[in-house]
Amino acid sequence: MISQKAKYALRALAALAQADPDEPMLISEIAVQQSIPKKFLEQILLDLKRSGIVVSRRGKQGGYLLLKPADAISFGEVLRLVDGPIAPLPCLSQTAYRKCDDCDGEHLCEIRHVFARVADATRDVLFNTTIADAIEGAGEGTQKPAQVRELLTA
Repeated sequence: MISQKAKYALRALAALAQADPDEPMLISEIAVQQSIPKKFLEQILLDLKRSGIVVSRRGKQGGYLLLKPADAISFGEVLRLVDGPIAPLPCLSQTAYRKCDDCDGEHLCEIRHVFARVADATRDVLFNTTIADAIEGAGEGTQKPAQVRELLTA
């Protein structure tokens, strides 16, 4: 399961992807539109900014914009950033590999063999699905924030 923080991050990115690319969105706008607690959203956007996914502008015309195009931001990238490794077992992690404490040998582990297929399929979907795909897949035509929220919370 993904964390609430990851859901909020994906929803915030969907809101930014749907906004005018030349008009920064205020945190308060995103928070209200996506029903995200403002203080929590501030932390999330700061993490996304540090990772080069969004950029902030100060001043009267300030707010947040996508730094990367929506079709270049994968669900996997965001989940890994927010929640950490995407693996059901530590021995299957691509970024934080660790041998299982109770394992005598990975090549003999029946559990690892099954979950390796699960992990591969999951990573395939997550790293090949972008914020743009999610917005397009939420329905036909221009998406309303509630429709994107439903897609991301399903």
